[in-house]
Amino acid sequence: MRYSMQKPYNSLVKTKIYLQMGLMRFSLLCFVTCFVLLSLNFDAYEAREFIVGGKENSWRIPTDADTLNMWAQHERFKIGDSLVFKYDSKNDSVLRVEEGDYKKCIKAKPIEEYHDGNTTISINESGAFFFISGADGHCEKGEKVEIRVLSHKHSSPPPSQAPKTSPATLTPPVTPAESPKSGSVGLDLWIMDVFVVAVATTLVGISMV
Repeated sequence: MRYSMQKPYNSLVKTKIYLQMGLMRFSLLCFVTCFVLLSLNFDAYEAREFIVGGKENSWRIPTDADTLNMWAQHERFKIGDSLVFKYDSKNDSVLRVEEGDYKKCIKAKPIEEYHDGNTTISINESGAFFFISGADGHCEKGEKVEIRVLSHKHSSPPPSQAPKTSPATLTPPVTPAESPKSGSVGLDLWIMDVFVVAVATTLVGISMV
């Protein structure tokens, strides 16, 4: 008595094909999911330029001593942004100083000093930066500003942008860049796990061909 093995064989082939197709679809889904999560995890951020004080020639003795810092507190500065100081170079300048010198308006030991009248400073690290006027008596009357720069893990700034010029670089002398938070590290590890699973599944599917 003869038995036909054709139908069971065909069923096995179809099952194998369906399994391979399912694995390939699952791998593709994992890859797309991983890509989307990575895109969300890294801020799509376009660098901006901030005119210090919010308008032309704002780097001067303000009518209110807190004017410049009130402006700074309403902005969101991030790595990659630039600060633009516009002022009369014949009568004024910009000094970047330590926090202690900022509070006491001490001009003797600036970290950086600018006199060109149209100073653009590029921000390349997070932290606090302190600027005062180099003109006698100006800092004491409120011509100074504290700039606090957020890391990329913080919320994105509001969408406003100013014209671009050639910047200098701005690096805090003491304050280090913020370390990644544990939550973001966990998200990165989870995304990596998904990616590894997708790659492993793809390899399994290929090996079954």
